[in-house]
Amino acid sequence: MPSGKQPAVKYYVGVDVGSASVRAALVDGFGTVVAHAEKPIQVWEPRPDHYEQSSADIWAACCSVTKEVVRGVDASQIRGLGFDATCSLVVVDKQFQPLAVNSEGQTHRNVIMWMDHRAASQVQRINATQHRVLDYVGGAMSVEMQPPKLLWIKENLPESWEKVGYFFDLPDFLSWKATGVTARSLCTVVCKWTYTSDRGWDDSFWKMIGLEDLVKDKYEKIGNQVLSPGEAVGKGLTPDAAKDLGLPEGIAVAASLIDAHAGGLGVIGADVKGHNLPCENQPITSRVAMICGTSSCHMGVSETPIFVPGVWGPYFSAMVPGLWLNEGGQSATGKLIDHVVRGHVAFPELEAKAAASAHSIYTYLNSHLDLIKKSLPVGFLTVDLHVWPDFHGNRSPLTDLTLKGMVVGLTLSRGLDELALIYLATIQAIALGTRHILEVMQAAGHDITTLFLCGGLSKNPLFVQMHADITGKPVVLSKEVESVLVGAAILGACASGDFASIQEAMAKMGKIGRVVQPNHEHKRFYDKKYKVFLKLVEHQKEYRSIMNS
Repeated sequence: MPSGKQPAVKYYVGVDVGSASVRAALVDGFGTVVAHAEKPIQVWEPRPDHYEQSSADIWAACCSVTKEVVRGVDASQIRGLGFDATCSLVVVDKQFQPLAVNSEGQTHRNVIMWMDHRAASQVQRINATQHRVLDYVGGAMSVEMQPPKLLWIKENLPESWEKVGYFFDLPDFLSWKATGVTARSLCTVVCKWTYTSDRGWDDSFWKMIGLEDLVKDKYEKIGNQVLSPGEAVGKGLTPDAAKDLGLPEGIAVAASLIDAHAGGLGVIGADVKGHNLPCENQPITSRVAMICGTSSCHMGVSETPIFVPGVWGPYFSAMVPGLWLNEGGQSATGKLIDHVVRGHVAFPELEAKAAASAHSIYTYLNSHLDLIKKSLPVGFLTVDLHVWPDFHGNRSPLTDLTLKGMVVGLTLSRGLDELALIYLATIQAIALGTRHILEVMQAAGHDITTLFLCGGLSKNPLFVQMHADITGKPVVLSKEVESVLVGAAILGACASGDFASIQEAMAKMGKIGRVVQPNHEHKRFYDKKYKVFLKLVEHQKEYRSIMNS
């Protein structure tokens, strides 16, 4: 037998900053998560629709979890580092010190979160301009994007505005902390700031909306060096960042991604051979990656630009290099389910029974639904109960942040059965919203056959099955539940030079776990539910019209 040492395993670190926690993973070249750690981060909600965080708190959590996952690993085997994060806005002065994004002057609270809706009047004014850049965000900008937030700061916090040195999207702030380089990712500036890969920044847009000061310094405050996701940033990890993170100085650091896009990268390119899926032997453009956590994003790619009303994009090379990206989304999904369940009068009973059975509250609710369904399929229990899920406005495809949630079919019952039913109806409403987004994308020219799910909600089998049944499409779950972290690690792998391209790294590091097929016998029921779903928003618009007349 030939002798000789096996080549050392190469590892990549992925760091994911979510809404409520920071996670890190050590991932090998086959996409296997070898170690994983998580640490909560603080969120402040000083008033309704205002959500703030601290960049110092976030970076400290990044350092803590990274040190934990690389403990005991030979430093020479760690080849690259990739970050992803929510598309929150970080504000610092010319010395990179935090600036307050609040009227209380609390400088440590220097991050306006992605889900913050304080800039509602600013986004209305921006959309009223009908500027050409809006064509690339589905025709109307979202309050969750950065221009309205910048305008809000200028109009409401003039002291902070005068002192600003840099505005960062959170993923770019992290790559700056790691490398000392202020370069931005094409993903962030294209998807959230109106940059285009062919024309760059559009001076006329910023002047038209009253932010001409950003043009004067050649966009230094918001980024005048842009890198493709996965491209190596600067000279790699600085000595200070290496010490903070517990990693070797100089290792490759990748240009980052928004968290949903990292999830898309982690799942959408996986090899599907042998799973009898309609997307097998078809281009990647037949797939949609759905990243479902606090909110949900629906990522579809195309070879040519497709303009979809109410759906963000098309963005060139914002997720997969060389392909155009459209991004649908729902502003509150996991957060909505939590809100509905925890706010119900029977929640204390649910909590006690779940604890007694050593199950999570959602595992217990799924079991309880199985108990009360009798001979019916579980989904049919909501024949008289319907939910419109826009408790935090509609991101796609209606782009109306003023829409409200609705529940039709309530009774005087207050028990666990009723809690289980409203939980089921809420999950179905989220899936019906996904169907609404997919239908609009398909009408505009996308050819979608298969859903690829990742994120926290993909761990809930009821959520997954409802999405398969209601959309009528098979759902693919990745082998690694933490697909977002795998996506971040893919960036680090690409920056290290160990893979020739993002596409090669996606194919080798993205792995399929389970496939959930739709139950086509239930199609007629969900077609009727979908008709009711669309009627709900019609009625909401009608009664608002009456009340405003």
